[in-house]
Amino acid sequence: MASASTANAPTIDPSEVSLEELERSVCTSIANGLSPERAAQVLAEDGPNELEKPPKPTLLMLFIMQLTGFVIVLLLCAAVASIVVNGYGPKKHDVLSYTTGMAIFIIVLINACIAAWTEHKAGDALEALTKMTQASIYVVRGGKEIKVEVPTIVRGDIVVLGTGDVVPADLRLAEADDVKVSEMALTGEPDDVAKTWKNKPRREGEPEKLTPENMVFSGCSVKNGKGKGIVVETGMHTRIGRIAQLIADADGGKSKKKCGCLPDTSANATPLQVNLERLGARIGVLAIIVCVVIFVIGVAMDRRDPSNLTGPSWLYMVLIAVTLAVAAIPEGIPLCVTISLSIGCSDMVKKNVLVRKLAAVETLGSASVICSDKTGTLTEGKMTMVKMYAGGVSYIVEGKGFDPEVGRILHADTQAEAGSDMAVKSSLLAALLCCDTTLSKVTDKDTKEERWEPKGNSSEAPIVVAARKVGLSETVVSKEYARVLEVPFSSSRKMMLTVSDVSCRSELCPGGMPLEDGSKYFTVCKGAPNFILDYCSEQLMEDGSVQEMTKDSKDKVLSIVDEYSSMALRVLAIATRSMPKLPFDVDDEEVTTDQKFKACRSGLRLVGLVASIDPDRDGVPESVELARGAGIRVIMITGDYLKTAIAIAHNVKILQKEDDEAAAVDCGKLRPNDEYLSHTDMDALTSSVRVFARARPEDKLEIVKSLQRQGLVTAMTGDGVNDAPALNQANIGVAMGIQGTEVAKGASDMILTDDNFCSIVSAVEKGRTIYAGIQKFVAFIMSVHIAEVLQIFVCIVAGIPVMRTPLQILFLILVTDLPPSIALGMEPGEKTILEEKPRPKSEPVVLGWMWCSMMLNGTILASVIIGVYIVALTYYCDGEVLQANIDTFEDSEDRLMKARTVAFVSLVWSENIRSYTSRSFDKPVWRNMFGNKDMQKAIVLAQLCLYAAVFIPRFSDTILKLSGASIGLHGWLLALAGPAGCLIFCEACKVITVFQMKNYQRSLAAKHKVGDAVEGGKPGVPSADQKEAKCNHIEERTGQNEVSI
Repeated sequence: MASASTANAPTIDPSEVSLEELERSVCTSIANGLSPERAAQVLAEDGPNELEKPPKPTLLMLFIMQLTGFVIVLLLCAAVASIVVNGYGPKKHDVLSYTTGMAIFIIVLINACIAAWTEHKAGDALEALTKMTQASIYVVRGGKEIKVEVPTIVRGDIVVLGTGDVVPADLRLAEADDVKVSEMALTGEPDDVAKTWKNKPRREGEPEKLTPENMVFSGCSVKNGKGKGIVVETGMHTRIGRIAQLIADADGGKSKKKCGCLPDTSANATPLQVNLERLGARIGVLAIIVCVVIFVIGVAMDRRDPSNLTGPSWLYMVLIAVTLAVAAIPEGIPLCVTISLSIGCSDMVKKNVLVRKLAAVETLGSASVICSDKTGTLTEGKMTMVKMYAGGVSYIVEGKGFDPEVGRILHADTQAEAGSDMAVKSSLLAALLCCDTTLSKVTDKDTKEERWEPKGNSSEAPIVVAARKVGLSETVVSKEYARVLEVPFSSSRKMMLTVSDVSCRSELCPGGMPLEDGSKYFTVCKGAPNFILDYCSEQLMEDGSVQEMTKDSKDKVLSIVDEYSSMALRVLAIATRSMPKLPFDVDDEEVTTDQKFKACRSGLRLVGLVASIDPDRDGVPESVELARGAGIRVIMITGDYLKTAIAIAHNVKILQKEDDEAAAVDCGKLRPNDEYLSHTDMDALTSSVRVFARARPEDKLEIVKSLQRQGLVTAMTGDGVNDAPALNQANIGVAMGIQGTEVAKGASDMILTDDNFCSIVSAVEKGRTIYAGIQKFVAFIMSVHIAEVLQIFVCIVAGIPVMRTPLQILFLILVTDLPPSIALGMEPGEKTILEEKPRPKSEPVVLGWMWCSMMLNGTILASVIIGVYIVALTYYCDGEVLQANIDTFEDSEDRLMKARTVAFVSLVWSENIRSYTSRSFDKPVWRNMFGNKDMQKAIVLAQLCLYAAVFIPRFSDTILKLSGASIGLHGWLLALAGPAGCLIFCEACKVITVFQMKNYQRSLAAKHKVGDAVEGGKPGVPSADQKEAKCNHIEERTGQNEVSI
């Protein structure tokens, strides 16, 4: 797809130059636009006005990618080796001799299908970006207004905008009649932004705006007014195009290849995926070494196939090596992890979290930083009136959001009901007369639930909602008070003015302020307090009287305004004027709107102030405290002004009283002179700051990258297009389900269906619980594999008949052991799990003390089962245990089948007992023994599978080579020795494990203590270099407890 030509792109800032200069720069005319020929030429040079979309991997490609893991490749090699060797053996015409290889293939394919389908279902943020424009729009070309397809728009086109249009490209406004644009998708801020065609240089001390006032940007919707604009950027050169490029860059791995042709996604791998891949590689290397060693020993000792003694030793040892590979490689772990995470995804839905990528469930559990957007996540995303000042009295407005049926208006000092107070009703009715916003109930298409929703200007919504709380409906008011004149808000006037008909009224409303005799018209001004007060000559008092607006009374009102502003409240002043007639000639068409405005705004009476805020969500402060207790730093990144951001951050407990000014910064500090700080300086700044204000999309991305460079697992929340690059870059992106754009959802790993920050903390807890369960079943499965390898090794070296066939091993691991393993993954979390510190990003899934525990448990299991097997051989083989001696019996295969069946049954029973002992690494088995209901179901299922394996004819004796019916009572009683021995010795080993766990926890706590001290930045705190040296020293001192194979 073509992109805009950089050679032809304007080199000037279109927001700062005059319209005449801009016309010359892009070779256009505001009056006539481009000629059709010139438009076609520019389109050929720049390409269509579209976003580039990199090719998405097909389902087949994703499936193939699942087969490239080291462990999977080893399993596939083992399967091929099994089929090839059996193809040259004496039973090559027996289909059942190929069951081992086919079973391995089926297991690998099932796991690859699940993983590929899950990844294929994940949406695409770039795809969603392309849907943010409308199909066509009006432009001026050749002096005529024509409708064209949006992709054909080029630089220099004159676009005609109206209410409801979606801006098709980046435009410099040439005409603007009360234009207001929603830029929430780009900036994250909910308020509609007033636009002008004029050049307005920034005044000294005035904070920088996120977008120029004379520019509108692609993808933003026009909420009010009409205008014209010159196209200055199209396609990938627009602001939304730059965001698309940031998303593509964050997905950089997609452009890299591995194995020559497959997409390389390793850069986006989660900590769990990295650690499991690393664990699998190490196990795979060990498996190869063990197979080679056993192969060499077996050939050296001339071990031959008992059923084909004339065959070569090496051929038999290849089959044994395949058996060892199956025994050593934990093929059940990927399947168990996939199932465990899938179940976790289902549980997350109950916590209002929709997971799009399986590994995200666990990754959030390892988060050490949560970067949160403010609007709609930490806050309600709904401007709400919380305070009023009317008639010289302060009031409190209860309730949050747009539901007018929740909350009352109370006196600030006495908390008494004040909804019927004259000043309250007068102020709200006056404000309502100067509003165009309406409030109504709408039905959610998905949930079918009804909710209140305003339609119109977001800054007027709090007034409409508060008025409804005292019984004033905007729909009724608009009918009873006919509007005669309206002067809309503008950035120059800083206020809106309306004149309504109040003929035949002695008071504004029942219980409202009295009107002067002969009053026919009622003027209301609503806007910035400092501007409104300049036109006020009097003030309404609580008893309905009027007081002159003196300097002292004006200063008092301004002090109230300052008080509200310091609390991050947005304050509007409401002033009125009663008139017997209009102060201008209605029939004179020469009277301009500005002249009418000036005539009506003089001699105003201040009736009140209304103060609104986007309130923090219920439960957010408590959730932030919980996150802090869990060792997670919560950072707020917002496009709001610094003062407002600090106030909100204090409200939700992100900032605490003892925090100094350095804890909150304007994002301008990240990019002095529009150049980002060096990595070192950037990392030093982000390591301690918890509030970033006036953030651009690029800022969010740089902050996330900086935190990741510090080794932190970063979660990022967001809802707008501006959040998409950072969502994509973060270790885990969390989008909002209600207010989130499709772009944000497409870039995320999970979606909050209730847009609530509290749900993130719940998800963190669930993620930690799932990870703890994964560690438990990995340790459980690995100890089984260790035991299998030891059993085969002892059999080969000692000359004992091999205890188990590859198919029996597969059946044990994937049928009888799989249900308990999955149940371990669903183990309820400890109540104190959120009091633990986040695990280090580089921490392996299996820690040093876990390896020790697995080796001990595997050795115990192997020893106990080998003991049972030898006793069974002695019983069924007339005292013989060696392969050479047993081969002399005519019915040797039947005798061996009985002994192997006893060992098989004993192993399954032992594993069922170990399922309960493995529920905790350090707690005794009887502690809350039946607390995991899923474990009881799993054991029942495992038992059913066991008895099916040893009793079902043909399946048991022909395929699995087992016979439960022929071992007799002696065999079943002997099998009980296995679980009894495992229970006693495995529980005893927990004494060693407890000691090693305590050592590891002490070392981890010491690292966090150093890290917390450095972040605090207090006197005497070690520097970053000292911190690293200290941590390295701790690692060396406790290395014996942390080293993983």
